[in-house]
Amino acid sequence: MSVIILSGIILDLNEKEELLADKAAVALMMAKDDIQELEIIRKTIDARRSRPPHFVYALKITLPSRVKLPQILHKGLHINVLDVRKTPQTARVSQPPSPVVVIGSGPAGLFAAYILALRGNPPFILERGQPIEKRVQDVEEFWKKGRLDPQSNVCFGEGGAGTFSDGKLTSRSGNPYSFWVKNILVEAGAPSEILVEAKPHIGTDNLRKVIVNLRKKLVDMGCMIKFNNQVSDFLIEQGNIYGIMVNGKEEIKTNNVILAIGQSADDTYTKLYERGVKMEAKPFAMGLRIEHPQELINSIQYGRWHRHPQLPPAEYFVKASLRDLNRSVYTFCMCPGGTIIGCSALPCSSVTNGMSNYQRSGEFANSAIVVNVRADDFASGENPLAGLSYRQIWEEKAFIAGGSNYFAPAQKTTDFLSGKTSRIVRHTSFLPGVNPAALDEILPDFIIKALKRAIREFDKTMRGFITEESHLIGVETRTSSPVRICRNIDGQSSGVRGLYPCGEGAGYAGGIISSALDGINAAQNLMNNLAK
Repeated sequence: MSVIILSGIILDLNEKEELLADKAAVALMMAKDDIQELEIIRKTIDARRSRPPHFVYALKITLPSRVKLPQILHKGLHINVLDVRKTPQTARVSQPPSPVVVIGSGPAGLFAAYILALRGNPPFILERGQPIEKRVQDVEEFWKKGRLDPQSNVCFGEGGAGTFSDGKLTSRSGNPYSFWVKNILVEAGAPSEILVEAKPHIGTDNLRKVIVNLRKKLVDMGCMIKFNNQVSDFLIEQGNIYGIMVNGKEEIKTNNVILAIGQSADDTYTKLYERGVKMEAKPFAMGLRIEHPQELINSIQYGRWHRHPQLPPAEYFVKASLRDLNRSVYTFCMCPGGTIIGCSALPCSSVTNGMSNYQRSGEFANSAIVVNVRADDFASGENPLAGLSYRQIWEEKAFIAGGSNYFAPAQKTTDFLSGKTSRIVRHTSFLPGVNPAALDEILPDFIIKALKRAIREFDKTMRGFITEESHLIGVETRTSSPVRICRNIDGQSSGVRGLYPCGEGAGYAGGIISSALDGINAAQNLMNNLAK
């Protein structure tokens, strides 16, 4: 018996997946009966506008050993060795003398805890925000009435910032544990399609259920999860962590801490800096969100086939390299059929992000359009936290331009490009609401200049991208952390033994999958170090 991966099998929009076995047999030049098992492991859509859209599959096929594979395949077909789909392994050690503490319940924290529990060392998980059930209520209160809870919002709470997102599961790392992470999510209630789709997503509606089920699983595995428990200080002596303070009053003794705080915990970054934890400023990106009618994006991307019932809401990714400005501009976190949401974590600031449900059935498509921000744009001297202050400047400007009530400043794309102030803004999806404003005033000049140039470039690639029907909404500042918490090759903080920074807040990941993988790596490093 042999197992192969056959990739490049094509189905037209009107063909059913039952035909895959027949097409695979033809491609391999063998009888259909020789195929003992067939499993879809990847499905993607080819929607290049020069030809009809179609689906492209990668198939795991089991064959008898006697069957010989063809030496030459038709163009576009490939046979590969199956990717290794590992379960993360690490040294198994006895329970350490003090509990392991995981700070944060985003993807990095949850999967770090999962690995620790799987290896017999269930940790304490401390989350400054609220569990999903209460958190959803707090967020909806913010979106409906503009009442911000600084400890329970889109950024803080069970599941992390990704809970209120499109739930994208793409990752370019090639890490063999990626499939394992997705499988755990499916076991917790995520759609099984995420195991085969080339650009998988869960959707915020499913994520809220998945996170609750993950919590229950972790509790069953022996983890203790405490919400509304903010780590307010770190007890460090002679380069070793020996405890943490919670809510400014409760001390927990521990020599092993996984730090998975996310990128919006400015107060925690400040406390770490005060305690001598080594950090450095890092580049990030800032810009605006653009919103179009989804039907328009469908027509641009799919052409005359855009109303075919088998086609999903269209996506896009475009970029521009502006060499004379020494800047790159690109779309980020595109949400088909989604909404633009307010995701402020600090009072008197306005921040945007995109969110969509699994079906992506909303009226609008939105995406961030962002410009690279170098560390030398904001960092001066030796302050590694300068990027936090820098992005807060523009978030506060956006708050004021939006009306000082958490509405976002908005402008028609055509007016933004021509320098006109939009006095009337048409219907948008943004929650809590928008206020017409001149967006030139809420971002640095170099970003405004780069955005205007790039949007015109994007329209050359996607004709119709510039339209009276689209709006720009600001600001998008949380693409990634402007801070990196330095760590050694063994995963521990540089200079503080027992502290394991990981995930997006540590500056080593971005997105659900990469953050989960970095959390797994932190847990493996911790247990391997304990086993020495």
